[in-house]
Amino acid sequence: MVTASFRFYEELNDFLPRERRRREFATSCARAATTKHMIEALGVPHTEVELILVNGESSGFDRLLEEGDRVSVYPKFETFDIAPLLRVRERPRIDLAARLRFVADAHLGGLARLLRMAGFDTLYDNHYHDEEIVAIACDEERVVLTRDRELLKRRTVTHGCYLHALKPAEQFRELFDRLDLAAGARPFTICLHCNLPLRAVDKAAVFEQLPPSVRELHDEFNTCDCCGRVFWKGSHHKRMTQLLTSVSGAADGAPPGVESAANPDSRT
Repeated sequence: MVTASFRFYEELNDFLPRERRRREFATSCARAATTKHMIEALGVPHTEVELILVNGESSGFDRLLEEGDRVSVYPKFETFDIAPLLRVRERPRIDLAARLRFVADAHLGGLARLLRMAGFDTLYDNHYHDEEIVAIACDEERVVLTRDRELLKRRTVTHGCYLHALKPAEQFRELFDRLDLAAGARPFTICLHCNLPLRAVDKAAVFEQLPPSVRELHDEFNTCDCCGRVFWKGSHHKRMTQLLTSVSGAADGAPPGVESAANPDSRT
């Protein structure tokens, strides 16, 4: 058994007990413990980590810790003037420069709905088990969204985000800020129910599905070819647009897509 010192930076401190936050602390390490093993043993999922320095030098997750090592652990989007640096996801399986796709765990249905509203492909089912989420993330190269630290500690999960906020709107803002999603937002282009692309449709083609008041007040409609729902700029549009604008300013000129009708009584 060896003793090493750890210092976590920025939001990684939120995973630690108060007495260990924003300070260096020493701790005993198991025999042949790696940096990944100890970081996660201290409560921080590896998916939250972007850079590890051991005694001032860049390190990967597989470094074996030795007596007296000093380990500094940094979150994503930190900037450094130290070179060379070995980012722990130097060649990520998921191309974070491309349009992100997500899979949300069973407790994040509200967030999944808001992400779809913003135009992000987000898989969600409240019956998903952890094993299914991990398999989907690996097979389809999706970012795992969860409030379950243990799920993010699984070795095969390469990219994931732990949501600190409890309410969907706050989680939405947190994720937009953390992953800089504003540039990729395409509001009201994905079905909130099916997670499939919407397409514009003539009013005449969906006229019989519309409530009488909608027939009189609206002329632009989108539809989902999977579930058959019809979407228009209804009473919820202003609230949804305001939320998108507050996090990205990306909702201006968005196509119709808030109220819906698979039948006249259906609403989003």
